[in-house]
Amino acid sequence: MAWRCSGRSNAELIQNLVKGGVITRPAVEQAMLAVDRQHYCRAGTTPYQDAPQPIGFNQTISAPHMHAMCLEGFAELLKPGMRVLDAGSGSGYLTACFYEMVGAGGAVRGIEYVKDLVPYSLENLHKDGYAEALRSGAIQIKHGDGSKGWEPGATFDVIHVGAAAPQVPKPLVDALAAPGVMIIPVGTDTQVLTEVAKSASGAVTVKELTGVRYVPFHMDGTEVYA
Repeated sequence: MAWRCSGRSNAELIQNLVKGGVITRPAVEQAMLAVDRQHYCRAGTTPYQDAPQPIGFNQTISAPHMHAMCLEGFAELLKPGMRVLDAGSGSGYLTACFYEMVGAGGAVRGIEYVKDLVPYSLENLHKDGYAEALRSGAIQIKHGDGSKGWEPGATFDVIHVGAAAPQVPKPLVDALAAPGVMIIPVGTDTQVLTEVAKSASGAVTVKELTGVRYVPFHMDGTEVYA
């Protein structure tokens, strides 16, 4: 499908995502309006184009319509006070959007395998006005293998994976709260955006959403979910 939601400003980009039916929930619209995409893209790129942009180290920031789709998919759980894990947090853009939806009483944790992207993402968040959220610990970002989760025993209402895993990592399924939802691109040559939902009773269901194209997710040696 050809996406035609690009804009000349952040506000116009979000307006076009609403007009195109990609954004349907006011909470998602407000979060994406609050987070200016230009602060999370490299100089010389086109931040308001509805397409992925390079952020260095062979990584990209996803297209805005993909960010909107993920936020829409999580919207029922992205409420004030909820806990979010952004695995493969990249430039920090979606980490900031999550914070806008869960608020200062929530917890947003970003983990990024490409070490040099961690200071870059922290710088971006400071530029976009999130210094206090970082100072308070409401937002935390660290270097690490996101396929293994944040830390032993940590659970999250929402888990977003920002790169394509060859299979669903079991530690991330284990890290889902009950209820909880993870959205993760799965596959190598052919990739599918996949929803992994855990019910209040702990039952897990897996649903394929749509075909996608993401950079690879690091998960060497990580146990896969059967």
